[in-house]
Formats: sequence, C-alpha cells, structure tokens
Amino acid sequence: MTPSDKPLNGHWPLAAPATPGTGLAPAAHKVLRNTYALLSMTLLFAAGVAAAGVAWALPAPGLILTLVGYFGLLFAVHKLQNSGWALPAVFALTGFMGYTLGPVLNKTLAMPGGAQTIAMALAATGAIFLALSAYVLSTKRDFSWMGGMLFAGMVVAILAGLVAIFFEMPALGLAVSAMVALLSAGLILYETSQIVNGGETNYVMATVSLFVSLFNLFTSLLSLFGLGGSND
Repeated sequence: MTPSDKPLNGHWPLAAPATPGTGLAPAAHKVLRNTYALLSMTLLFAAGVAAAGVAWALPAPGLILTLVGYFGLLFAVHKLQNSGWALPAVFALTGFMGYTLGPVLNKTLAMPGGAQTIAMALAATGAIFLALSAYVLSTKRDFSWMGGMLFAGMVVAILAGLVAIFFEMPALGLAVSAMVALLSAGLILYETSQIVNGGETNYVMATVSLFVSLFNLFTSLLSLFGLGGSND
C-alpha cells in the first residue's frame, strides 16, 4: 500500500468498473478506504495527546510556536507524501495539533458548563462530518469548483483571526469562528468529492486535509458554543 496510487498516463481508465456496493471506481474506493482508516487512527492519536495535555495541564505553546510548528509539519507532510516517512510526519502533525488543543479544552472546562460545551461541539462536528460525507458519497457530486474560493476564504479568516488576537476584538473573533466553521464544512465537501471523483489519489494528503478541516470545525464550534455558555 503506497500513499499515492498514480493513474496510467495521468488518467484512470474510463471503463473502470465500480466497486460493488459503493458505486466508486476501484482506485477511488481504495483511496477512500485508506483515508478513513488513517483518519480514524490520527483522530484517536490526537485525542489521546489532547487528553494527556488536559490531565497534565500542559501550557499553551503560544501563537508563534503554534504557527511555526503547524506550517512546518504541514510542509514536511507535503514533501514526504510519497515516501516511507509520510505516516510518521502525519502523526507528528496531528499529535502536535492535539497538543495545542489541550490548553483550549482546559480553558473550556474551567467555564460553567464547560464539559457540556465540549460534548456539544464534538457531537456537532461528528454529525456535520457524517452528513456531508454521506451526501457526497451518495450523490458523487463534484465540488472541485469550490477549491479556489475556500482557499481564499481561509486566508482571509487567518488574517482576520490574527487581527482579532492582536487587537483584542472579541466580536471579530466570533465572526472568524463562524466563518471558519462554514469554510471547514465546505472543505469537507471538497476533499471528499476529490477522493470520490479521482481528483485526489494520495490518501496521506486526503487524510491531512480532512483532519485539519475537522480540527478547525471542532475548535470553531467550541468557541461559538463556549461564548454562549459563558453568558449563561
């Protein structure tokens, strides 16, 4: 099993039969299966790291270290995606993201109803992911046209989020959280569609894309639900 299953001459055979019970071409079905398997493992690993961070009350890494660590590890995954070091790089990235989540969860747990807020955000994230994935898998719709718009939206959201942090603007931070939640849902549609329609043939990159989208969706919902809980 290799991270990337390249098509012959850059194209999959037009007459490739669908895998029974899925309606997908065998290559797409293999990428989807491997992606979901790796995604499940990385989610469990990141959750374990986050739980350890909560139990040991580990300090937040800070904005600079978070950005350097995230983008550095993301770059490493991209460069190693077709090598034997791809999987260790993926677990390093997702583990680091789990570590950054620990202090956020600790802060939420310190709020009134914090445990319920986390449970609500987790349940909503799972429900949204399952619903969007099921929609794409059942309809096979192509959402590749959303790629550029979603990328541009995330760039705007990152910049706005930095402004909200540096200038301490809670209202802007709330708007950014809502924006990121919507963009993350769109990215789940986009990446799943890419897998289903053969646009993504590397399950490592597909896993990372879906993991980051789920992480951003969860943290955004956590922020939105936590704000409501803090006003009770």
